[in-house]
Amino acid sequence: MSERPTHLPFDPTIAQLGFVWFLRLVAIYCLVAGVGYWAQISGYYEGMLWRFDLMPWQWKVASVSLAVLYPVASTGLWMMVSWGPVIWFVAALGETLMFTTFSRYFFYKPQVAVIHGSVALVYIAFRILLFVQKRRQAKPRR
Repeated sequence: MSERPTHLPFDPTIAQLGFVWFLRLVAIYCLVAGVGYWAQISGYYEGMLWRFDLMPWQWKVASVSLAVLYPVASTGLWMMVSWGPVIWFVAALGETLMFTTFSRYFFYKPQVAVIHGSVALVYIAFRILLFVQKRRQAKPRR
């Protein structure tokens, strides 16, 4: 029995398979981040902001927004639909701004910006590589 899926009309390249696995890893990260925000909202979070009713308003808005956006982004990334990366970008941008630009209202966590920036750069590199491969395959051979 072959390991290769039989429902694909073409042989996927290494870049295509890498892109799929990359999106799946980011989807798992988004799911874990979303569950973390849900744990914070529901009171299972051990920390200064451990109850939703005791959070400042900016934490309420941010935690609820990210608790919804991250699982939705995870679903879209796992299914590899076009809106998945868009929702991830919105959530990642919001969280990055939260922990860098607006750190006086939240916390200062520059590693969040580094992680999201790295994921965005790898995503852009994959998209460029896949675009170049598609152009090469579409060119007629002489």
